[in-house]
Amino acid sequence: MAMKPSDHAALRKPGNGALAGIRVVDFSHMLPGPWCTQMLADLGADVVKVENPGVGDYGRHNSPNFKETSVYFNTVNLNKRSAALDLTDPDDLATVHRLLASADVVIESFRDGVPQRLQIDYEFIKKTNPGIIYCSITGYGHSGPFANIPGHDLIIQSTTGVLAAGRAATDMPPLPGFLAGDYAAASYAIIGILAALRQRDATGEGRYLDISMFDSLFSMSSISNGAALASASGKHTTTSMELWGGNPRYNIYRCEDGKMVAVSLLEARIWHHFCRLIGREDLIHEAETPKDRHTDHGERARHYRDAITDLCASRGRDELVAWMVENNVPIVPVYSPDEALASAHASARGVIEWVDHPVEGRIPVLANPLAASGLLRHERRPAPVLGADNASVGSAQPWQQQDQ
Repeated sequence: MAMKPSDHAALRKPGNGALAGIRVVDFSHMLPGPWCTQMLADLGADVVKVENPGVGDYGRHNSPNFKETSVYFNTVNLNKRSAALDLTDPDDLATVHRLLASADVVIESFRDGVPQRLQIDYEFIKKTNPGIIYCSITGYGHSGPFANIPGHDLIIQSTTGVLAAGRAATDMPPLPGFLAGDYAAASYAIIGILAALRQRDATGEGRYLDISMFDSLFSMSSISNGAALASASGKHTTTSMELWGGNPRYNIYRCEDGKMVAVSLLEARIWHHFCRLIGREDLIHEAETPKDRHTDHGERARHYRDAITDLCASRGRDELVAWMVENNVPIVPVYSPDEALASAHASARGVIEWVDHPVEGRIPVLANPLAASGLLRHERRPAPVLGADNASVGSAQPWQQQDQ
């Protein structure tokens, strides 16, 4: 059975994390589920990652690697234990069932029917563990025409309208540079699990969570799908919010050295400040209103674009940025990933941290932005070697409390 609130309270000491004492069985793989459970583990939960023997999570095989192991895998599986268990083997499945009997949270990303066949589905588990929080993460959910389609970020962004936002129907959209569908689902899974745990504290009841990448990303598409929502209302629609390259004051420009900057001069106050700084007061339009903020600026657009283009072309990127930053103007570098990691601001904010890995030695990982909040465990452990914790989870008492 799940732990009582009083049991959790005894574990919530400084440095243990806000979720110390919470037990999680993680059957998920790749990105949404593992990133979700890494956050729960960062918050202090004891997460057992159940993986197929020999192969493990497919994310273990994603390039690039450090020396031997995947960078990707090592950035979404910190603070977890790994149990390599064959769910078709009766003895291994019995071990899994022991884990589930005293778990607080289960996360899975199986195809429909697999949890029921293995008797690791919500209805089976809650018979002996009624307080279980069971989170199912899929691409399209368990209903609808796409329900049986495996969920990958590209197709999720395509079918939510996000990929084609701001483009004509005949334009070929670029491939996305950020896996928005994966992280949207992971974020909603975390929110749902935390809310369900809070509700269980009050009622003692568990909860089934049906989290889909499609639903999650759609819920975040109010800007990209804003015009479609207006049209769906049957009412008169105005022009769309301009975020897709038509606004010269919200765009990318190339500098003298070939490097690029991002320009975000949306508000009239900021635009006026910028114009005075560069000696172009003639570009200030006193009648500008907040409605002009996200537009293409009509007949003035050409003058705005020419002025910004000429300014950027007259200086190297870093020289221009230094001038702008000194004057609090939002013109910043378009960094490569290498530049972003090495940037002064990344260093000042501590967004990269180092952990000791049993195979790789010291490796850099992305820091949790809640690190200064007092909610996280005091030290992160590296992503586990496949099956590294089989002995502990295979014992008769598999939930021995981990050192925090």
